[in-house]
Amino acid sequence: MIQYVIVCIGAGLGGGLRHFVNVTTARLWGVDFPYGTLTVNVLGSLLVGLLAGYFAFKVEAPQHWRLFFITGILGGFTTFSAFSLEVALMIERATFPSAIGYIACSVAGAVLSVFLGLFIIRATI
Repeated sequence: MIQYVIVCIGAGLGGGLRHFVNVTTARLWGVDFPYGTLTVNVLGSLLVGLLAGYFAFKVEAPQHWRLFFITGILGGFTTFSAFSLEVALMIERATFPSAIGYIACSVAGAVLSVFLGLFIIRATI
Protein backbone atom coordinates (compact mmCIF):
# COMPACT_ATOMS: atom_id res chain seq x y z
CA MET A 1 0.00 0.00 0.00
CA ILE A 2 2.82 2.42 0.83
CA GLN A 3 4.20 1.97 -2.68
CA TYR A 4 1.01 3.41 -4.15
CA VAL A 5 1.19 6.39 -1.81
CA ILE A 6 4.81 7.03 -2.82
CA VAL A 7 3.90 6.91 -6.53
CA CYS A 8 0.85 9.15 -6.03
CA ILE A 9 2.82 11.81 -4.18
CA GLY A 10 5.53 11.77 -6.84
CA ALA A 11 2.99 11.89 -9.66
CA GLY A 12 1.30 14.89 -8.08
CA LEU A 13 4.61 16.72 -7.91
CA GLY A 14 5.44 15.72 -11.49
CA GLY A 15 2.05 16.93 -12.72
CA GLY A 16 2.58 20.26 -10.98
CA LEU A 17 6.01 20.58 -12.60
CA ARG A 18 4.52 19.79 -15.99
CA HIS A 19 1.92 22.52 -15.57
CA PHE A 20 4.66 24.97 -14.54
CA VAL A 21 6.69 24.13 -17.66
CA ASN A 22 3.61 24.45 -19.89
CA VAL A 23 2.69 27.85 -18.46
CA THR A 24 6.28 29.11 -18.56
CA THR A 25 6.92 28.06 -22.15
CA ALA A 26 3.59 29.52 -23.28
CA ARG A 27 4.53 32.86 -21.72
CA LEU A 28 8.04 32.78 -23.22
CA TRP A 29 7.35 31.47 -26.72
CA GLY A 30 3.58 31.57 -27.23
CA VAL A 31 1.11 28.81 -27.96
CA ASP A 32 1.52 28.39 -31.73
CA PHE A 33 3.63 25.27 -31.14
CA PRO A 34 3.44 22.77 -28.24
CA TYR A 35 6.73 23.91 -26.69
CA GLY A 36 5.67 22.81 -23.22
CA THR A 37 4.90 19.25 -24.26
CA LEU A 38 8.09 19.03 -26.30
CA THR A 39 10.09 20.36 -23.34
CA VAL A 40 8.64 17.94 -20.79
CA ASN A 41 8.97 14.96 -23.14
CA VAL A 42 12.62 15.63 -23.99
CA LEU A 43 13.60 16.74 -20.49
CA GLY A 44 11.67 13.87 -18.89
CA SER A 45 13.40 11.38 -21.17
CA LEU A 46 16.80 12.82 -20.29
CA LEU A 47 15.99 12.66 -16.59
CA VAL A 48 14.69 9.09 -16.76
CA GLY A 49 17.90 8.06 -18.51
CA LEU A 50 20.01 9.79 -15.90
CA LEU A 51 18.07 8.35 -12.97
CA ALA A 52 17.74 4.84 -14.39
CA GLY A 53 21.47 4.79 -15.12
CA TYR A 54 22.34 6.22 -11.73
CA PHE A 55 20.17 3.71 -9.89
CA ALA A 56 21.45 0.82 -12.02
CA PHE A 57 25.17 1.62 -12.08
CA LYS A 58 26.05 3.98 -9.25
CA VAL A 59 23.94 3.26 -6.20
CA GLU A 60 21.80 0.53 -4.79
CA ALA A 61 18.72 2.68 -4.39
CA PRO A 62 15.78 1.28 -2.49
CA GLN A 63 12.76 0.46 -4.62
CA HIS A 64 10.75 3.30 -3.07
CA TRP A 65 13.26 5.85 -4.47
CA ARG A 66 12.79 4.46 -7.96
CA LEU A 67 9.03 4.45 -7.54
CA PHE A 68 9.01 8.03 -6.25
CA PHE A 69 11.36 9.58 -8.81
CA ILE A 70 10.89 7.52 -11.99
CA THR A 71 7.35 6.15 -11.78
CA GLY A 72 5.94 9.00 -9.69
CA ILE A 73 7.58 12.33 -10.51
CA LEU A 74 8.67 11.55 -14.07
CA GLY A 75 5.50 9.56 -14.73
CA GLY A 76 3.46 12.58 -13.68
CA PHE A 77 5.76 14.92 -15.56
CA THR A 78 5.56 12.88 -18.77
CA THR A 79 4.66 9.34 -19.73
CA PHE A 80 6.85 9.75 -22.80
CA SER A 81 9.88 9.20 -20.59
CA ALA A 82 8.78 5.65 -19.74
CA PHE A 83 8.16 4.92 -23.44
CA SER A 84 11.60 6.29 -24.32
CA LEU A 85 13.31 4.15 -21.67
CA GLU A 86 11.51 1.03 -22.85
CA VAL A 87 12.55 1.69 -26.47
CA ALA A 88 16.15 2.37 -25.41
CA LEU A 89 16.26 -0.92 -23.46
CA MET A 90 14.89 -2.83 -26.47
CA ILE A 91 17.56 -1.27 -28.68
CA GLU A 92 20.30 -2.05 -26.13
CA ARG A 93 19.11 -5.66 -26.10
CA ALA A 94 19.27 -5.64 -29.92
CA THR A 95 15.58 -6.48 -30.26
CA PHE A 96 15.24 -4.03 -33.16
CA PRO A 97 12.06 -5.45 -34.70
CA SER A 98 10.33 -5.23 -31.32
CA ALA A 99 11.57 -1.67 -30.79
CA ILE A 100 10.42 -0.55 -34.24
CA GLY A 101 7.07 -2.27 -33.78
CA TYR A 102 6.61 -0.75 -30.34
CA ILE A 103 7.43 2.74 -31.63
CA ALA A 104 5.08 2.39 -34.60
CA CYS A 105 2.24 0.88 -32.58
CA SER A 106 2.60 3.39 -29.76
CA VAL A 107 2.71 6.52 -31.89
CA ALA A 108 0.18 5.44 -34.51
CA GLY A 109 -2.03 3.77 -31.91
CA ALA A 110 -2.07 6.83 -29.67
CA VAL A 111 -2.85 9.25 -32.51
CA LEU A 112 -5.52 6.97 -33.97
CA SER A 113 -7.03 6.50 -30.51
CA VAL A 114 -7.36 10.25 -30.09
CA PHE A 115 -9.16 10.45 -33.43
CA LEU A 116 -11.38 7.51 -32.45
CA GLY A 117 -12.27 9.16 -29.15
CA LEU A 118 -13.08 12.44 -30.90
CA PHE A 119 -15.18 10.57 -33.48
CA ILE A 120 -17.14 8.70 -30.79
CA ILE A 121 -17.90 11.88 -28.86
CA ARG A 122 -18.87 13.82 -31.99
CA ALA A 123 -21.11 10.96 -33.11
CA THR A 124 -22.92 10.75 -29.77
CA ILE A 125 -23.44 14.44 -29.09
